[in-house]
Amino acid sequence: MRVTKAQAQANRAHIVETASTLFRERGYDGVGVAELMAAAGFTHGGFYKHFRSKADLMAETAASGLSQSLAMTGDMDPAKFVNIYLSRAHRDGRSAGCTMAALCGDAARQSDDVKTTFAAGIENMLAALAKDDVAPQDSGLNADPDSGAHSGAHSRAHSGANSNPDSNPNIDPPLSAKRARAKRIDLLAHVIGAVALSRACPDDSPLADEILEACRSELLASLASESPR
Repeated sequence: MRVTKAQAQANRAHIVETASTLFRERGYDGVGVAELMAAAGFTHGGFYKHFRSKADLMAETAASGLSQSLAMTGDMDPAKFVNIYLSRAHRDGRSAGCTMAALCGDAARQSDDVKTTFAAGIENMLAALAKDDVAPQDSGLNADPDSGAHSGAHSRAHSGANSNPDSNPNIDPPLSAKRARAKRIDLLAHVIGAVALSRACPDDSPLADEILEACRSELLASLASESPR
């Protein structure tokens, strides 16, 4: 029976979905083409009607999995993101969890195509987290946009220590774009690393929970201290 174009696309999507789950659960080297095709309900030979190689499939599943991770977490505020990401449920649910936490270590040993896909996924996640960056706060020196001359004179009159927000502990300046991005990178690396360390421990190890709890507590405290007062 001839397979329609629509059915072929559906079959390909099913293979990608099945492979994504297996790769997250067992790693790229932990499952072979024959096994993943059998899990998807197809023959080994049918694989090459859809993909040139396992490496091509890995790149496509990475893109799909990273998009799913973004969709699941992209609309959360940072505190909720931390709480869910560093939960025991996420730690234990490897096959349905974040692709970055499950496969970043594996991706480091794969082709540049896979690495490039991961880099794009990381950038997308950083962009999603950026929506909650603290917006620039009005210091009061330029409250009236039409009072340029007055505000300029006022600013010059208060030059010195107070003209540098970083040197004045009474002023909370907005984070620079570079520093805000560094904070997001730190947050993302922190949660992914915490999950990886926890998963490296036996499931019934007290340390597995301790790692999650310690990192979650530290990150939430840091986020709370940075919130606008």
